[in-house]
Amino acid sequence: MTSTSDRLIDFLEEHSTEFLHNWRDKIVISEEDLYKTEVLRNGLRMYELVKRAIRNPLSEEEIRMLAYKTAQERVEANVNISEFVYNVNVGKSEIIKWVSRSGIEWDALQRYLEEINSLFDRFSYLAVKQYTDIRDKQLQEKELYIDQTHKERLTILGQMSSSFVHEFRNPLTSIIGFTKLLQHDHPDLPYLDIMQHELDQLNYRISQFLHVSRKEIIESKRETINLADMFDDLVEFLYPSLLDGDVTVKVDIDRDLNVSGNKDELRQVFLNLVMNSIDALQQVPGERELKIHSTVKEGMLHLSIINNGPQIEEGTINAIFEPFYTTKELGTGIGLFICKKLIEKHGGEIMCRSTEDETSFTIGLPLWSEVTFVKEKI
Repeated sequence: MTSTSDRLIDFLEEHSTEFLHNWRDKIVISEEDLYKTEVLRNGLRMYELVKRAIRNPLSEEEIRMLAYKTAQERVEANVNISEFVYNVNVGKSEIIKWVSRSGIEWDALQRYLEEINSLFDRFSYLAVKQYTDIRDKQLQEKELYIDQTHKERLTILGQMSSSFVHEFRNPLTSIIGFTKLLQHDHPDLPYLDIMQHELDQLNYRISQFLHVSRKEIIESKRETINLADMFDDLVEFLYPSLLDGDVTVKVDIDRDLNVSGNKDELRQVFLNLVMNSIDALQQVPGERELKIHSTVKEGMLHLSIINNGPQIEEGTINAIFEPFYTTKELGTGIGLFICKKLIEKHGGEIMCRSTEDETSFTIGLPLWSEVTFVKEKI
C-alpha cells in the first residue's frame, strides 16, 4: 500500500513543470540581475528540498547550504532582500496550493503542510540573516577604508602644511615685531593699525594650519579667564571687519563669569565663530545682527554666538565640523574642526542649530572643573 508521503511526492513530481511555470510567472527578477538564471535553478532546488522534507525532516545544514548560496548571490547581484523574500513567499504559496489539490485527505495533509511551512520559514530566516551579515561586513570594510584614507589625507596635509607654514611663520613674526616698534616710535603714522590688524589675522590663520599639522594637541597651560573681558578684546580686535561688514554686535555676558582653560585656544575658538558669522551675514540684505550671550546651568557655561544670516541646511550641519568640509569658495574646511577639537579638549561640547531666522553655535564648558588636558589625536 502506497504511503501518504509517497502519494504526495508522486503528485508533486507529476506537476513539477506546471508548478515551476506558475512560480516563474509570478516572481520578480530584475533584468540586470547577474544571477537571474540561477534564481530559477534555486527555485528548483527548493522544490527538491520540499519533496525530501515530506519523506524525512531535513537537517539544518541541508537548509543552510542553499540559504547561504542564495544570500551570497543576492548580495553580488546588488538586489534588495525584500525582492528575495517576496519570491520565496510566492514559492511557498504555490506549493501549498498544489499540495492542497493532491486529493489527499485534509487530516493526513496537516503534518506535511506544517513541515513545508517550517522549511520555508527556516530557509528565509537563514538567507536573510546571512545577507544582512555580509552587507554589514562590507559596510564595516568600506568605513575602515574611508577612515584609513581620511587619516592618510591628514598625515599628508600635516607633513605639507607643517613645513609650508613654518616657512611663513618666521618672517611673519619679524614683520609683526617691527610693525609694533613703528607704532611705538611713530604712533601717528597712518595705516599702521590696519597693517597690524591684517598681520594678526594672517597669524591666526597660520595658527589654524599648525593645529591641523600636529598629530596631537599638546598639553597647554590653564588659567582663569573672564569671558566678558575676552569678548571685549575680540570685538575691539574685529572692529574693522564689523564696520566693513555693517554688522551690529550685542554682547550679553555676565561680567563675573569666569572659566578655567587655555586663553589662546579659547580665544581662537571664539574668534573663528565670530568671523564665520560676519562672513555669513554678508549674504543677507538689511539688518545684520550678531548676538553673543551666556547662561549658566548646573555648573556648566552655555555660550551662544547667534547671527541672522542664511540657514544652514540640516544635512550640512552634520558635516560642518568635519575636516576639509567647507561651503566657502576659498575656505580651508579646518576652522570648525579645530574649534570642536579644542572645546572637547576643555571637557566641553559645541553644537550648531539653524533656522530661517537665525543660526546659533552653542558651546558648553564646565565652569570650574578640574579637567586635565590630555594629549588627543586629531
